[in-house]
Amino acid sequence: MKKKSAFTLIELLVVIAIIGTLVTISIVALSNFSG
Repeated sequence: MKKKSAFTLIELLVVIAIIGTLVTISIVALSNFSG
């Protein structure tokens, strides 16, 4: 299998979605914990 040197658009969108979800969960958890 050849390794791709660059992310495809779909892979990039998936990574952004996962990171965004984790960040959102972290913010909510921290605000609930401190509040």
